[in-house]
Amino acid sequence: MSSIGRLAKTFRRTALQAIPTVIGIVVINFLLLQLAPGDAADVLAGESGSATMETVAALRARFGLDQPVLVQLVAYLDNLAHFSLGFSPRYNLPVAEIIGQRLPGTLSLMLTALAIAIVIGISAGVVMASFSSRWPDRVISIVAILFYSIPGFWIGLMLIVLFSVKLGWLPSGGSETIGAGLTGAGALLDKLRYMILPATSLALFYVAIYARLARAAMLEVNTRDFVRTAAAKGLSPLSITLRHVLRNALLPVTTVAGMHLGGLLGGAVVVETVYSWPGLGRLAFEAVMSRDFSILLGVLLLSSFVVIIANMMVDLLQAWLDPRIEVR
Repeated sequence: MSSIGRLAKTFRRTALQAIPTVIGIVVINFLLLQLAPGDAADVLAGESGSATMETVAALRARFGLDQPVLVQLVAYLDNLAHFSLGFSPRYNLPVAEIIGQRLPGTLSLMLTALAIAIVIGISAGVVMASFSSRWPDRVISIVAILFYSIPGFWIGLMLIVLFSVKLGWLPSGGSETIGAGLTGAGALLDKLRYMILPATSLALFYVAIYARLARAAMLEVNTRDFVRTAAAKGLSPLSITLRHVLRNALLPVTTVAGMHLGGLLGGAVVVETVYSWPGLGRLAFEAVMSRDFSILLGVLLLSSFVVIIANMMVDLLQAWLDPRIEVR
């Protein structure tokens, strides 16, 4: 089977597997949120300070919160069937519009953090494997353990103290300079300045994982017969490492990286709150506090799609990296 044929078969298989997964995620998310105490009507009534029982009942009737759970579930599934995520009682706007405003910020933050984690993690893993049991390996291992064990919010606060408060090099929060009116390259550089600290805070935990994983995978691949054959042919150590060892060692790293996209979104809740970053993580936190389950369901559904699409891409990448992977 040709390379394109294998990739097409892999895509079809993963796409068919994704359909029941999405349906299960939608139903389970909806039912679990129904177990949470309170609703948007309670929060809105509490904020008004003078709401009566009749007012709360009217709010519940207006937003359909007084209906039985199964009726609400059918209404939610009907909205999804018509490509609608519903309406937000809190913001008085369609959920899709609210998520659309926050989605670019979170995607840019997650992809930047993932790129930093993969590049630095794999590079550190290569160095650790190349100098196994020597001082570079030990030093990087200690640093990786520190990044893995320290909470992300503490790293974020320390980066703010160092680079924003002490050195004054980078902004401490937000996503762009308000009122600057920048365009083109100036606007891009301005956004990058605001993204450096939150993306680094989100990435350091995963740098530690990918470094250790790449090290272990490369040491295991180094014992394979094809590596010894490549060395016997007279290939340089650098060529063997990059063309043979690293390519095969990337398989477990790419698998774990795809699984971590959901974790990145979860970590973004903390990081976006610390840095006042306007993204889906902060929106989800605000939705929980205001009991706006329509927004929370939309964020959960979108994050599920991101994870499923990432897993599909990982399957395709693995099929390309290793043609020996059988597609069933």
